[in-house]
Amino acid sequence: MWMTSWRQRLAFTAVSVAAVLGAAAGQAVAAPSTADDVQPQVIGGTPAAQGEFPWIVRLSMGCGGSMITQELVLTAAHCVPATGPNTGITATLGAVDLQDPNRITVRSNYVYRAPGGGNPPGNDWALIRLERPVDVPTIPIATTPDLDTGTFTVAGWGAASEGGPQERFLLKAQVPFISDEQCTSAGGDYLSLVPTQEICAGNWDAGGVDTCQGDSGGPLLNKDTAGNWVLVGLTSWGTGCARPLNPGVYAQVSFFSAAILAAAATLGPKCAPFVNANAVDIPDAGPAVTSALDVVCEGKAATETKVQVSITHPYRGDLVIDLVAPDGTSYRLKNAKGDDAADDVNEVYVVNAAGKDATGTWQLRVRDIFVSDAGTLNNWKLTI
Repeated sequence: MWMTSWRQRLAFTAVSVAAVLGAAAGQAVAAPSTADDVQPQVIGGTPAAQGEFPWIVRLSMGCGGSMITQELVLTAAHCVPATGPNTGITATLGAVDLQDPNRITVRSNYVYRAPGGGNPPGNDWALIRLERPVDVPTIPIATTPDLDTGTFTVAGWGAASEGGPQERFLLKAQVPFISDEQCTSAGGDYLSLVPTQEICAGNWDAGGVDTCQGDSGGPLLNKDTAGNWVLVGLTSWGTGCARPLNPGVYAQVSFFSAAILAAAATLGPKCAPFVNANAVDIPDAGPAVTSALDVVCEGKAATETKVQVSITHPYRGDLVIDLVAPDGTSYRLKNAKGDDAADDVNEVYVVNAAGKDATGTWQLRVRDIFVSDAGTLNNWKLTI
């Protein structure tokens, strides 16, 4: 975390040696607003196992976050610019190693920053909507303060020491709760603590375990009575990293939960799947038949636009299937080769229709190109 009245744990990327020395001297240091390189890790932590925190996210500006739905990342307000469309953030998830070839990377398409957020103290939360849903587990947020005490778990790719070198593997650590009264007794910036909105945690006397630069927005975790993880805080700020008598400070998720859930509702999917269940006969070796869907949906089609098709046909190798976008662009879903021995079509096809307007008439076009058999297009569904 920066040793400055800004009370931020901003990304420690591409910062000059002079800037680091300035921060060590207590001067305000402007951190870069974006960065795509790998950040370091939690101080005093141990390696997290693959899949242990499947909803944790690394953000390209050098912050952390958590998937609270399959398309929304909850992070710190000071990590993001103002509310509005934003395609400049990349989320990396699904791997503890940020260079894992199987990692998932998804771009953002919108940012919601808490009103008054981005300039702590207080209101330090934000939501990032991804350009498409990601099939990973999500984490529930705390809606009451019942879990806002005890021993917490933190995880992230933040610095392993103040101004430390960059790392690539996810670490985790445990940090005990520190009361508001004890936290403010540290003086300095801690006198500006917002008790209703923030949680302090760390080893008060010994230090040595903490989040640090590059962990901003990452999770402060506790377990419920059933042993399930709950997101109770977001890494926000502190003085130095892992210093005795200078704990980490976290945005208190339970305090903001109603506002977070309300914002999430406005950012959720605007476009339910569209279905055409009207059966269409497919003539034997005849002209192509089409089935249309009139779509009204905010924004653009997704990188992974999904087309679910159900066709009854005794020889599916006869069939050619295309999806046609409103602007006339055609996407080949199936050729009439490679599956001659099978009957029927019950498949989900995925096409990259990114950039196409979602609203308009989409068509499924099916043609039987060989003599002998006819069939029926039973139904199809478009998830855009």
